[in-house]
Amino acid sequence: MVSATDGFVLETARLRLRTFGPDDADDLFEILGDPETMQYYPAPYGREGTLRWIEDNMRRYELDGFGLWAMELKEKGRFVGDCGPAVREVDGQREVEIGWHVNRALWNRGLATEAAAASRDHCFSALGLERVISLIRPENLPSRRVAQKIGMIIEREVDWHGYRHFVYAAWRPTG
Repeated sequence: MVSATDGFVLETARLRLRTFGPDDADDLFEILGDPETMQYYPAPYGREGTLRWIEDNMRRYELDGFGLWAMELKEKGRFVGDCGPAVREVDGQREVEIGWHVNRALWNRGLATEAAAASRDHCFSALGLERVISLIRPENLPSRRVAQKIGMIIEREVDWHGYRHFVYAAWRPTG
């Protein structure tokens, strides 16, 4: 299990994914509080909601051994978003979802795809999962493209938290 104090790091060519801490609140609020970034959510998060987001993920590290991680550029250590696996209940089933958010100033640079692919691979190799999902609203074309780029396909549609979502899924490679 990973604890919030372990500072777990998953690295890619350009990124470092690490556990969240309370000091990340201002940087994360810049993303979760942005109306354009959060247009597929019921509303942007306020500062309190952003703190709860961090606290929820810190609890996930303790309970599940994983959660969404803070995403930093390796070169500069700059906070650029979040990505990682989180347990969700979908249609009464426990699922592990890969989620991501990137600071709008850095969109269209492949950062979400790079982090999501690394998170998917981590779920299969280190966590031993057979399958992961991403819950994406049909109108969220940028996130749908990320899911497709990392090999996910639409498995089904669900009503999740009052909104229609595609359940994108990827399975552990065999052989």
